Amino acid sequence: MTVDTLAQAATAAAGGTTAAAADATATDATATAAAAGSARRFPAGFRWGAATAAYQIEGAAAEDGRTPSIWDTFSRRPGAVRNGDTGDIAADHYHRYRDDVALMSELGLGAYRFSLSWPRVRPGGRGPANETGLDFYDRLVDELLAAGIDPVATLYHWDLPQELEDEGGWTDRETAYRFAEYASIAARRLGDRVATWTTLNEPWCSAFLGYGNGVHAPGRTDHAAALTAHHHLLLAHGLGTAALRAELPAAAQVSLTLNLAAVRPLSTDPADLEAARRIDGLANRIFLDPVFHGRYPEDVLADTADVTDWSFVRDGDLAEISRPIDSLGINYYTPTVVAAEDTSGTDTGGPRGDGHQGGSPWPADRGIRFLPAPGTRTAMGWPVDADGLYELLTRLRDDLPGVPLLVTENGAAYEDYTDPSGAVHDPERVDYLHGHLAAVHRAITDGAPVRGYFLWSLLDNYEWAYGYSKRFGIIHVDFASQRRTLKDSAHWYARVIRDGQLPG
Repeated sequence: MTVDTLAQAATAAAGGTTAAAADATATDATATAAAAGSARRFPAGFRWGAATAAYQIEGAAAEDGRTPSIWDTFSRRPGAVRNGDTGDIAADHYHRYRDDVALMSELGLGAYRFSLSWPRVRPGGRGPANETGLDFYDRLVDELLAAGIDPVATLYHWDLPQELEDEGGWTDRETAYRFAEYASIAARRLGDRVATWTTLNEPWCSAFLGYGNGVHAPGRTDHAAALTAHHHLLLAHGLGTAALRAELPAAAQVSLTLNLAAVRPLSTDPADLEAARRIDGLANRIFLDPVFHGRYPEDVLADTADVTDWSFVRDGDLAEISRPIDSLGINYYTPTVVAAEDTSGTDTGGPRGDGHQGGSPWPADRGIRFLPAPGTRTAMGWPVDADGLYELLTRLRDDLPGVPLLVTENGAAYEDYTDPSGAVHDPERVDYLHGHLAAVHRAITDGAPVRGYFLWSLLDNYEWAYGYSKRFGIIHVDFASQRRTLKDSAHWYARVIRDGQLPG
């Protein structure tokens, strides 16, 4: 990100040009589109989907040979997860997958992005495959295909086998090689039917929330360890890509999903621009440069030199990491606004504005403040700003020409409940989705090669350190009875999929 780009972001932020202002309600957004006299139709072949993750929905934590993951262990640490919630049962998808696929079919989903549980497929992270665990994914994939839904498999959505963490986890280089072996096992079993694969989901969270500030499993608080884990996760992606290519048909697609940040300086003051450069490096370029250009950004190495000497990077690693992939997945929820440290004495502190709990997950962020963006808030306290998604997609259009993009997660948590009639009305989520899909459409119109959109999430689920207190699903789950109810947002999304365009 250049200084000019950062300055433009600062100007936009100062002017308050947010999606919350432009698309405050679905009614306003629809009226705007109608006034313009143009329906926002998506391209033919656009992939409409929804996404979940294994630990968040499957349950059956100790069934059929599955062994503990780092989240099974972390969730039992006193105070780590709200209300002491665990994923032992979650949405019980392991036993109810047929009913869930039927609901996907009812919604008209063309694709379903799910993750495999590493400790279910290869208990302990090494040794033979667990055939019973693989049988579950066989059944799920076959059920999806029978319903006309494309299975999109993610290999790692944060559930590292606990035995591997006991040996060092992602700070141990060997974990990357165990991941490649796991990728081979999964591809051999499912590759004849699963045509789209993702190696890792949000390695930023795995490294910086898991090892940096410890609010995610495994709960370590060591910024040097976070940077080591970051590199080994990328190495696992490269090794895993090679392993998948060796097992899959030539037409299969391999991707990586990143939660890149729309980083905005508070102002055009040089100190704020410098803060944005540093966080852009740690959020975005620390992934994009090694994966697509085979190098780490020199400024990031310099910024973090007092945290680590980067000696964990070995000859050949970056060539491995930068193996070609077929598409890039983007997860987006809220922008990141930064400024230089306030030296006036007027800053009274307050909650972090980068969307993350606890202390700082960012290595070498001294002298940087994280501020909330303007706009309405979700139940997570995250500002609603669809412009950030447009900014990311068009930036990637320019920075990575020719690389197909998928929005692999986008959604919002709200305080949902069933009314006396049994319905779940969630107009805020409909507004959120309308605004963000409008941003995706605008990016496509402006040349961004976005090939699909996967809403987060299909089901209410186990929301990591928040336990069951936050609901992201378009399908309401009563966790006591496991009853599923389509929310208004689900019906709205089904209409968008059916029509291939936003209403209005």
